[in-house]
Amino acid sequence: MKYVGLHTQQVRNNFRSVLLLCLFPCLVILLTFLAAWLLIYFTTGHNGANYYYQNINIGEQSLQIVQQWAPFIFGGVAVWFVIAYFSNTAIIQSATGSRPLERKENKRVYNLVENLCIAQGMTMPKINIIEDDSLNAFASGINNNTYTVSLSRGIIDKLDDEELEGVIAHELSHIRNRDVRLLIVSIVFVGLFAMLAQIAFQSLRLAPLRSRNNDRNGGGIIIIILIALIVAGVGYFFASLMRFAISRKREYMADAGSAEMTRKPWALASALRKISQDPDIEAVTRDDVAQLFIEHPRKEKKSFMGISGMFATHPPIEKRIAMLEQF
Repeated sequence: MKYVGLHTQQVRNNFRSVLLLCLFPCLVILLTFLAAWLLIYFTTGHNGANYYYQNINIGEQSLQIVQQWAPFIFGGVAVWFVIAYFSNTAIIQSATGSRPLERKENKRVYNLVENLCIAQGMTMPKINIIEDDSLNAFASGINNNTYTVSLSRGIIDKLDDEELEGVIAHELSHIRNRDVRLLIVSIVFVGLFAMLAQIAFQSLRLAPLRSRNNDRNGGGIIIIILIALIVAGVGYFFASLMRFAISRKREYMADAGSAEMTRKPWALASALRKISQDPDIEAVTRDDVAQLFIEHPRKEKKSFMGISGMFATHPPIEKRIAMLEQF
């Protein structure tokens, strides 16, 4: 793997974070246009003779709707990100089942984290624990006040000091490289469209009941819900592509950072080998949150022709172990 310096990695991640923040309202505007176009198309009627001119007219009407709604859209995006900014820690804790680990509960973990932070001149992050016997860990947060390293009960109990130090150094590298900030932004992206898609899907399931109660407007309700489902699905797809566009090299970089911090690459390799045997965290059900972990906490499904590899959030753990063993 081509060497990339720490400063270069930080600059790249900062640029990607800003790019994602700029692309988000643009994507919402495009989806608003798509929703307006579909709504006008299905509700005003059309015929084959004037198909081309009607499409132009629909496009113009859709642009007018977008212009009218643009201030509200940008306002909504701003509100969404403000909420996500101040509540991202609570969202992550809820999605992973993590809670703060008190120093008196486990001085060993605190000593390992403090020693690494002092050696690297880093601010001490918060430490959380996930009450699960499986082996996994992740880092989260967007600034020094929210940076957190979360460890499962299993990884604390089943790794020796050198192995656990390697895992903690890996997570500290994600914080130092500012990977976590970028990942939190991507979670905000995907979470919004996933929520909209779920609302539209649930509404579509209830649409037949509504149409029976109101035959006159039943067809219109179904059309509107279908449009909402299509738009939310398209948004979720593109938001997911943005997430996958975040290079999987971040895990290799964090592995290299761990080896640099501890001078014990074999320790992290040994830890990853143990983690690969049992990484599943029962509380984690969201794929967008799963990308935070050192190894995917739910086995990623393998689809035909290896296509899933293109969309995997983590590189194969065997390759990571092999690379560490080459140090």
